[in-house]
Parts: sequence; structure tokens; C-alpha cells
Amino acid sequence: MKVNKRIKFLREKLDMTQEQLAEKTGYKTRSAINKIEAGLRDINQSQIVSFAKALNVTPSYLMGWEEREEEIETIAAHHDSYEWTEEELDEIEKFKEFVKMKRNQK
Repeated sequence: MKVNKRIKFLREKLDMTQEQLAEKTGYKTRSAINKIEAGLRDINQSQIVSFAKALNVTPSYLMGWEEREEEIETIAAHHDSYEWTEEELDEIEKFKEFVKMKRNQK
């Protein structure tokens, strides 16, 4: 699948409008996204990274270099200006897995 088709597929999968994708990737209008999805406008390397981030996939998947879609997960752990240690971040990750497991058991 070509990059433009993959962008459209992922956008629709995420139930995202062209306007929303334009906003997330720094474009001013949905028209630019429409042209990209139609294959009428190419995107450069930095834009690939921006689109991948907005669509929650790796740039490699977006380019078609990886066949398996791997979502990028971001865990935000905030408490004022406190910086988390590696051990604490591991605990947060374990808790995230625990919550996922509980959800799958329902």
C-alpha cells in the first residue's frame, strides 16, 4: 500500500477527519490532506514523522517498510515537576499491563 493510501486508511481507522489530521500535522486546511491522500502532493521526511505521530504508528509502518502496524504508546506520568526514576517508570508500565489484562477479562 502506498503512503498516501496508508495515511487515508489510518485516518479513517482512527475516525479522524481531514481537518483534524491537518491540525495535528501543521497544515492549515483539509485541502492539503485531501491532496496528500489523493497522491497529488508528496510529503517530505519530517512530514512523514509528523503524520506517523498523528496517526499513532511508526514512520517505518507509514512508509510501508514494516508490514505489521505497531502503535506507538505514550504514557504520561505527571506530578507537578517531579521526575520519575527508572524503577518508578517500570512500576507504571506494570500497572498499565495489569489494567489492560483486567479490561480483556471483561
